[in-house]
Amino acid sequence: MTESLFSISLAQWSLHQALFAGYIKSIDFPRITKEQFGIDAVEYVNSFFPDRQPAPEFVSELKTRCDDLGVTSLLIMCDGEGNLGDPDDAKRTQAIENHYKWIDAAVKLGCHSIRVNAQSEGTPDEQRKLASNGLLRLTEHADTKNINVIVENHGGLSSNGAWLSSVIREVNHPRCGTLPDFGNFILDWGTREEYDRYKGVEELMPFAKAVSAKSHDFDDTGNEIHTDYYKMIGIVLDSGYRGWIGVEYEGTNVGEFEGILRTRDLLRTIRSEREQAT
Repeated sequence: MTESLFSISLAQWSLHQALFAGYIKSIDFPRITKEQFGIDAVEYVNSFFPDRQPAPEFVSELKTRCDDLGVTSLLIMCDGEGNLGDPDDAKRTQAIENHYKWIDAAVKLGCHSIRVNAQSEGTPDEQRKLASNGLLRLTEHADTKNINVIVENHGGLSSNGAWLSSVIREVNHPRCGTLPDFGNFILDWGTREEYDRYKGVEELMPFAKAVSAKSHDFDDTGNEIHTDYYKMIGIVLDSGYRGWIGVEYEGTNVGEFEGILRTRDLLRTIRSEREQAT
């Protein structure tokens, strides 16, 4: 890591429209990240692996390209592999085992983590127990491969910072942590009820092993209009975190490339101002 306060990575989801449309290929993600955005660390999404599987040949080629480019692979975001807090014991076990292949891929790519979800059913207390059970069992397996299991606030109860932090405390394993996302705090998509994003990130930062700088829209001065980035970065740094912060643009008012650049530039500006002030 070259910067003193934090380094900037790129989440593959920032290019999801181009990837889903076939305008760019997943194998080219590291090159595009380096050449188009001047960013030298990447965060993958399992949805963009061919057939949603970490085929050995693809993973090997991805690793070779990253090494040739000088790009660091940080983590794989894993979705669609079942609910780690499923009330059905057999389904929960299957969900846990479904993630094993992504842990193996993370090892081969040189990642430090896989990102998972804490989906469950029942009362908040019931979901806490079920999710912590699934996470602990998965983390114990990941630990044998020196990989972290990190949970993102990703809708429903997981977007309640107090609840998710309580789950991580219950797991109580050094390799199980969080990936706080600046914008994923919708508790109920029907009512649009939203958890306070600043409170949520503050609650999740003590367990953070990665951070997602979610962005959607910007004003004429380059600031994100939904999240006060200066305040949010302050919360991140005040927690003692000095790792990677991933650009995750999800807006539609400007193109993905432009949105990534605006998010990157905002992070760079804040970092520079804070470094100059110290």
